[in-house]
Amino acid sequence: MSHIVSIVNQKGGVGKSTTAINLAAFLAHFGKFVLLVDLDPQGNASSGLGNNISELKGTYEAMSGTHSAKDLILKTNHEGLFLLPANPNLAGASVELVNEINRERKLHNALLEVRNDYDYILIDNPPSLGMLTINGLVAADSVLIPVQAEYYALEGMGQLMNTVNLIKQSIKPELEIMGAVITMFDSRTRLSNQVLEELYKYFPEKIFRSVIPRSIRLAEAPSFGQSILHYDPTSKAAKAYERLASEFLMREK
Repeated sequence: MSHIVSIVNQKGGVGKSTTAINLAAFLAHFGKFVLLVDLDPQGNASSGLGNNISELKGTYEAMSGTHSAKDLILKTNHEGLFLLPANPNLAGASVELVNEINRERKLHNALLEVRNDYDYILIDNPPSLGMLTINGLVAADSVLIPVQAEYYALEGMGQLMNTVNLIKQSIKPELEIMGAVITMFDSRTRLSNQVLEELYKYFPEKIFRSVIPRSIRLAEAPSFGQSILHYDPTSKAAKAYERLASEFLMREK
């Protein structure tokens, strides 16, 4: 049975979709079968792998039960990496779900039939703590938090931890924090290093050692519909995501 990891931060622009795409790509590169679930109405993980989200059925239809997830999963340019894409319909899903029974388990239920087909399922959540993200957390076994190395990075971290703890208490006691990964790191600034220190207070045992640098190549890759592994495999950012994927697998042992 696959390990399901929810990639979450309610702050936008922290490299969440970038981490989802590139961690997934390198896990597949290491021979794992990986499903990337795009739960963000903006669809950055889907378009970042070369898809036009306005033409696709995907996560929304799987959650609403009109289609089975199995029928909606797409192949990507990476062998072993598959995608359950987002489309703009997801934007209305949180409102539609409000009166539904078991509304926080819609994604969990949609993924049940494909759970045994993959080694890892990574969920890219929207940048908010609404009903979609709650679905993304309830469906997961563990949580990975990308944190930008900047001054306001830790604002809202308490709120995120409260949400995770609430879900642990009320719905899913086995949900774990896998760790935080630092993105957009600039080693020349003192600020980046201060954020690192602050994060150790929040997650003393759970900071990934692999740090993702700020990188123009990494920022360019999605506009070509490619992961950094395909766009510029020798770049510093590619090496950083390769290290992150290795470390991720080491923690699994």
